[in-house]
Amino acid sequence: MDYFRIETGDSGEYDYTHKAPGARRVILCLKHIQLNIMKKYFVSILVVALFASCGDSAPATSDAGFERAKPEEKTSSSSNPSYDPERGKGKFTQVELPATLDAAMADKGFKAYQMKCESCHKLTDEKLVGPGWKGVTGRNKPEWIMNFITNTNEMLDVDPKAQAQLEICLVRMPNQSLTDDDARALLEFMRKNDGVK
Repeated sequence: MDYFRIETGDSGEYDYTHKAPGARRVILCLKHIQLNIMKKYFVSILVVALFASCGDSAPATSDAGFERAKPEEKTSSSSNPSYDPERGKGKFTQVELPATLDAAMADKGFKAYQMKCESCHKLTDEKLVGPGWKGVTGRNKPEWIMNFITNTNEMLDVDPKAQAQLEICLVRMPNQSLTDDDARALLEFMRKNDGVK
């Protein structure tokens, strides 16, 4: 004959015991059942909350109906009036270049090129790891070149031309920690490479 019996243990747990001839004893602990149910509800609520936080596409508005910026949104660099894409981001706002080449400075720049740049940049328009240097002084203003040489990471983060080159080369240029004098000498060497006499 089958029957059910409820037992209370010392720990306050309720055990349901089912006895039947030839059947094995099955014990289900209510506390363990409750704990498993709570875990399932917690995981379900967590998943729903994650999906809800990712899927919010409606603009955030205040009670007065005015649109406000979402906290995760960042203003783009193009909306920053202090950023000039012709000059780039960095300390160089104006670089005066003489009409003729400074040969001594260009030689110093060539040595810096051999030491820091030659492994990634060719002097032709051919890409190696980074883009070739031929014509670089005709495509970019001297301020942009100087800022890129000395402020590489920030330029790659905000400058559209630098980002376009990064998409082509797929390798982020490391900051070479060049001094301002070394950067100016490299610029002079680039001018020599582009045919300035």
